[in-house]
Amino acid sequence: MKVFREINELRTYLKSERLASARQGKFIQTGLVPTMGYLHEGHASLLRKARGENDLVVLSIFVNPIQFGPNEDLDKYPRDEKNDLQLAEREGADAVFLPSVEEMYPAPTKTKVLVQQLTSRLCGASRPGHFDGVTTVVSKLMHIVQPDNAYFGQKDAQQAAVISQMVADLNFDVRIVPCPIVREKDGLALSSRNVYLSPEDRNAALVLSRSLLTLQSKVEAGEAVTAGQASEDIINTISVEPRALIDYVEIVTFPRLSAMEPEQVLAEAEEEVLIAVAVKFGNTRLIDNIIVTKKGEAIHV
Repeated sequence: MKVFREINELRTYLKSERLASARQGKFIQTGLVPTMGYLHEGHASLLRKARGENDLVVLSIFVNPIQFGPNEDLDKYPRDEKNDLQLAEREGADAVFLPSVEEMYPAPTKTKVLVQQLTSRLCGASRPGHFDGVTTVVSKLMHIVQPDNAYFGQKDAQQAAVISQMVADLNFDVRIVPCPIVREKDGLALSSRNVYLSPEDRNAALVLSRSLLTLQSKVEAGEAVTAGQASEDIINTISVEPRALIDYVEIVTFPRLSAMEPEQVLAEAEEEVLIAVAVKFGNTRLIDNIIVTKKGEAIHV
């Protein structure tokens, strides 16, 4: 496994690998796994998926400052380069890109990539400008790596939808591969921010998956649950936990992220339906979700 901290060095390596394969009459597939580091089993699952589908796997680790708003956790975002590199090597990454902020943004950027409409709700409403930073840095990484496939965890379902829209609108020559949420045995969705949780807050945070799993059971049992009922049930379940401060509970179509009418039955929607929540426990904001398919089968994403 090779580690690169400069854009030109990574580009030179990728060009040499592709050229060497071309000389042998082979076309190699490149997979990109973009992360902000502090890797866990969720990231490992992305690397395994990429390893199984590509000849060359590039993992990027970059805490992107332009996707953090004022008073967010940029400075204290968890970092552990040694552990990240060990996990990357264990999961078969060929190259790790570890740029500095100065390498990615040598001067204040005057160009940003903006995706409209999809970014106005959910986390986009709570974190103005967040997705502008995400789409800008992801577009930079895709230009640098030029992957055939890029892998994103669907715990950030809105992010996956926004990036897919950007790729489609701007004709990026890359396939976006969403990968399922990975959870602890007790149901808590894996997140780098879980490290912030006190033992009491971590236990309280189980109310997120519990509220979603309860809804999942109803849908899978064939109940005609409406969007309004789903939202009310989730809010009531989470509100029982005194440590939970709800940011949002939203029921939207996926991947268009359009609002649903309260009386609309989830399983009868023409698109898949995203049931997404964002809740603060202490100073830590966690997100979670499930998707209800058009056939009425609820699955975690």
